[in-house]
Amino acid sequence: MKRRIGTIMGLSALLAAAVAAGAGATSATATTSAAPRVDASDAVVAAMVHDLGLTKAQAQRQLQQQAAATALTPKAEKAAGSAYGGSWFDRKDGRLVVAVTDAGAARAVAKTGAATTLVTHTARQLDAAKSAVDAAAKQQKAPAGVSSWGVDLASNQVVISVRAGHAADPAVRAFVARAERGDTAHSVVVRTTAAAAPTTLSAGTVGGDPYTSHGIRCSIGFSVIGGFVTAGHCSQVGAAVYGWDGSYVGNFQAGTFPGNDYSWVNVGSGWWTVNVVLGWGTVSDALVHGSAVAPVGSSVCRSGSTTHWHCGTVLGMNETVNYAQGSVYGLTETNVCAEPGDSGGSFITGDQAQGVTSGGYGNCSSGGETWFQPVNPILSAYHLTLQTS
Repeated sequence: MKRRIGTIMGLSALLAAAVAAGAGATSATATTSAAPRVDASDAVVAAMVHDLGLTKAQAQRQLQQQAAATALTPKAEKAAGSAYGGSWFDRKDGRLVVAVTDAGAARAVAKTGAATTLVTHTARQLDAAKSAVDAAAKQQKAPAGVSSWGVDLASNQVVISVRAGHAADPAVRAFVARAERGDTAHSVVVRTTAAAAPTTLSAGTVGGDPYTSHGIRCSIGFSVIGGFVTAGHCSQVGAAVYGWDGSYVGNFQAGTFPGNDYSWVNVGSGWWTVNVVLGWGTVSDALVHGSAVAPVGSSVCRSGSTTHWHCGTVLGMNETVNYAQGSVYGLTETNVCAEPGDSGGSFITGDQAQGVTSGGYGNCSSGGETWFQPVNPILSAYHLTLQTS
């Protein structure tokens, strides 16, 4: 594999320009319920200190608490049974919070060590309401004034995000009206978000970037056995891919966008794969040891070829984002910033891969939101194994 000399600390230049969050398994088809080890690099801790306003000790403690919450989630969900209304990590208390619809389930969940809160709708009901909105969008494309929609666990509702100044647009009002029909009407609400529309974050070819292909620049996500995964909107199946130094790496083997936003590239020609995410000479590089999903409320960090390292919080999961090219389903929302060229880069929590950068709005000067495509569905779709050693 080609290597950069100096600030990259001798680690593979093939590794993505981004990081993801979580704790757990090393393959697409298996996860672990055992407490995941936390082997966060100085890069992750330093980025959390910078972007989340934490001390080093607070960042390290939060990573330990998030790992414990991640490990506890399956047990707590099982205890809740059919009354389960979702779960998230509470940064203030450092605990997993489980929503339930009856007091008996709350008592059972409390015995697992998780905190509880009573809600009206089960997670299954919320997912059904969100799926109804998806179905409405598939029948008639969501208007540009609608940014995204998904389940907000803390409010126990499905939230449709409408761009500022567009709530009164006839097409937006008609879309919301369709979403509010039927049995799901009581669980759907509308909120106003930024005026800017969410966009994908690819960019024109610029010298010295992690990878380029068919005239665009994107960021590598995570190494898998035999290649790497990245965003689908960056892909063109069969197209050649070139690394940061301009040398040939491999070709896009598969990709899908919209609907989903993922792809993968095979690796050869003197390049190889390792379980590292670049720190860009600003912070030390991060090691990847698994891909367990971090709960909503967890901290998450991202690295991309344009804006390098930034951190924030997981705001929501299984959201649908309405890009100009079409809707993408199953994305995770964060308040981490990103800019063109960061597409495909990694999101990481501790040493656990979370996903690859899809798109968002805003920038790293004024702030914004970014969604990522979770990594485990990519591994499952293409029968890939995350590189962890």
